[in-house]
Amino acid sequence: MTIADDDQNPRPGKKLAKSLDAISALRNAMEQRLAETKPEESAPKQPTPSENLKPETEQPRMQKPESSAGKDDPSKESMKEFRFYDPVEFSQNMFRIAERSQRLIRDYIERQKGNAVEFQAFDPTHISDALLELTRRILNDPENFANAQIALWQGYFKLWQQALARMQGQIAEPLVTPAASDKRFLDKDWQNNWIFDFIKQSYLLTAQWTNEFVKQEAKKLDPKLAHKVDFYIDQILDAMSPSNFWLTNPQVLRTTLETGGENLVKGLENLLGDLERGQGQLRISMTDASAFKVGGNIGITPGKVIYRNKMIELMQYEPLTPQVHRVPLLIIPPWINKFYILDLREKNSFIRYLVSQGHTVFCISWANPDASFVNVNFDDYMVDGAFAAMREIKKAIGEKDINVLGYCIGGTLLASTLGYLEAAPAPPDLPKINSATYLVTMIDFAEAGDLSVFIDDDQIKTLEARMAKQGYLDAASLAVTFNMLRSNDLIWSFVVNNYLLGKEPFPFDILYWNSDSTNLPAAMHSFYLRKMYMDNLLCVPNGLTMKDVPIDLTKITTPSFLLSTREDHIAPWKSTYVSTQLYKGPVKFVLSGSGHIAGVINPPTANKYGYWTNDTCPENPEDWMKGAEEHQGSWWPEWIKWLESYAGEQVPAREVKAGIEAAPGSYVLVRAV
Repeated sequence: MTIADDDQNPRPGKKLAKSLDAISALRNAMEQRLAETKPEESAPKQPTPSENLKPETEQPRMQKPESSAGKDDPSKESMKEFRFYDPVEFSQNMFRIAERSQRLIRDYIERQKGNAVEFQAFDPTHISDALLELTRRILNDPENFANAQIALWQGYFKLWQQALARMQGQIAEPLVTPAASDKRFLDKDWQNNWIFDFIKQSYLLTAQWTNEFVKQEAKKLDPKLAHKVDFYIDQILDAMSPSNFWLTNPQVLRTTLETGGENLVKGLENLLGDLERGQGQLRISMTDASAFKVGGNIGITPGKVIYRNKMIELMQYEPLTPQVHRVPLLIIPPWINKFYILDLREKNSFIRYLVSQGHTVFCISWANPDASFVNVNFDDYMVDGAFAAMREIKKAIGEKDINVLGYCIGGTLLASTLGYLEAAPAPPDLPKINSATYLVTMIDFAEAGDLSVFIDDDQIKTLEARMAKQGYLDAASLAVTFNMLRSNDLIWSFVVNNYLLGKEPFPFDILYWNSDSTNLPAAMHSFYLRKMYMDNLLCVPNGLTMKDVPIDLTKITTPSFLLSTREDHIAPWKSTYVSTQLYKGPVKFVLSGSGHIAGVINPPTANKYGYWTNDTCPENPEDWMKGAEEHQGSWWPEWIKWLESYAGEQVPAREVKAGIEAAPGSYVLVRAV
């Protein structure tokens, strides 16, 4: 490489020197401006800290709004809350807390002797390599980095002006505000107290700048590497939020002062309890587990287990209407977590709703795998799961037709099963599938969202090595992955509540279910990750085989109903929409509000979220959305209306004959975590 010395092609060193001189000049200007700032000057509203990461040339002055004359800043009242505490008494309380904490930790260590967890120093995600590559590219363009730094310092300068104005009792518009969905800064002191408002805005300003700059620089990387960098930068920024630290969270600090630090002691007890429950690994409590019992107050729709094999228990539910549709409905739930997400409490039970609408409902409850499942593969879930259930339903009620619903990976299995039945002669003892319903189901995995961050050859090899030792992927590892997809909601909010505020988690049925994770068989999980997520072969005609039979989803003629959710972080709706272009039979696509769980478990009585419909399925999902009609309330009645076309005439309700045991059965009670 040659380095030019002429003015037309200055050396990078000269460029960097000029940029550093600019930063120094900006710093001097800031110091001078702060020294000259008058009380009547206040900050204007500024929506973003930078414009395309370029330094600005003007620094607009802050003007005190006329309407604020004679009014006190709310921060004055807020600050009074922190002035009634004797600092000597507070320091004595902190000393006592330290002593008690030492004893708690000592007792915990004593109890854990012999149960030490082996921590391995490895980086299967190769995130360190990705960040090093990003750093190298940033350093190769020092002028751009320096310009971005200037933009950040200009944002800080404006924030300091605003803070000075508020400190002097004036009202100033915020420079940057959290998103409407951001629940971290709901406490009133994040807005009313100028100190905490400054801390909050400093964080948001830095986080926004970091995201803008990293996304810009990551464009120079391989797209998969860029996605990984973006994801983990978000994880780091979420972890560094001031809401996660007791001295910078006003609610936690206020509680600490009010209780003399008892919240911190209780929080330490909660932390050690979660470590003990996880046998040395942190397993955060998300809900009051004692408030729920499967078969007691959740999973309570009346029914019986009418069939059991190594893979499944099949439940038939008691009718709630005198007449029912002739064609029964089979539900294939995901085997990642458990079926009772569809049968929580009476008010939000999807299964109970279906029964109340006059359908004969059957549901699979999957076994929670152990080491004996090591060789169970994806197509075994078809033969010993879907086929076994369909066969028993035909025996139980004598009908030759059936409607089938698959949720998440259960829907992926349903599509694979239909592909198999199109390619191979159907076993004569199976009923014909009249219709197929797919809830938040991935078929094309090309754009798998943030889950793809965890899926590459190196990471799968690491998982396969771990699964080879025990025969399955343990539920705890899977739970960590899914929780990271929504870290603020599923990790940090509980860190604050449980460990900093010292509170017990609130009883919430969906979070209880979320904590009741399942293991996954080694062979099945490896096949699922490699063949579907990595190689994306399911949507390729004859790309995959089920029991040695090549399957082609484009030959499926079964009428299909596809439900996706607009904020889905596991099965992004635009990715699930691709299925509308695959199936040969008629397709109806509906988009619900909210996410992967709440958007599905959305009973009509809740009147939440809403949904969108469109009678056509254009190739582009954006075109579908432009032509879609928005509806208030739940998608459930919309689907029931569609299902009636395939459910047959009314017949007398079918009472459940003698079964093995009452629903929800035994398999669902086996806990992996």
